[in-house]
Amino acid sequence: MKPKAIVLRTAGTNCEYETNHVLKMVGFDADNVHINELIRGDKKLLDYQMLVIPGGFSHGDYLGSAKILANKMTYKLGNDIPEFIEKGNLVLGICNGFQALVKSGILPGFGGNYKKQETTLTMNDSGHFQDEWIEMKNVNKGKCIFTKDIDFIIPCPINHGEGKFVAPKEIMGKLKSNDQVVFKYVKNPNGSYEDIAGICDESGRVLGLMPHPEKYFTHLNSPQSTRTEISNEAAGLAIFRNAFGYFK
Repeated sequence: MKPKAIVLRTAGTNCEYETNHVLKMVGFDADNVHINELIRGDKKLLDYQMLVIPGGFSHGDYLGSAKILANKMTYKLGNDIPEFIEKGNLVLGICNGFQALVKSGILPGFGGNYKKQETTLTMNDSGHFQDEWIEMKNVNKGKCIFTKDIDFIIPCPINHGEGKFVAPKEIMGKLKSNDQVVFKYVKNPNGSYEDIAGICDESGRVLGLMPHPEKYFTHLNSPQSTRTEISNEAAGLAIFRNAFGYFK
């Protein structure tokens, strides 16, 4: 049977369809599910093996990016997501999804504590929303299952106004010593501390990142596709293929 992935959406989510498409491309059986379906009990998180929180502007980001979604995850789903992680499943948060993981305390998840916020994502140094292509590199030494054998640069878009990763000095040190820093920007677009674009939890099975690898699923997505020869296999797919490979 195919592993099942749940793409969690809410009011303001706008990247669920391309995320669902990429998951199916690499082999998952994927469903787009509104968070209220989980809250009501119409859908069960533990019926799935991978949770993806996609990009967008959940609830208009009115209280700060993804803060309302993070509160719903914390106070309406209770222990569902921590239990989901502890059973060996995967979680991926992209852009607004990363913001939700950080603000709900699921990341960085030190010591298996998925309810304590230790860091945040705040306004870009530019002071405005940024919509551009960037390059990121994997700096993880092997903990994160999503980045196995990724020794190449991944170009993909960013679309955020609050993408600057910040953390106290002691938390930054802990992230590095625990091998929880995963992706760094080749050229920092938003002022993130130490160029960090993505982090994982201590298990390596929960990943959050600001760039959008799901938006680079074919070479035709690349702005360089008509200018130079590039691989037919879009680099962004590697992250999702590793997730699928985990279950195989």
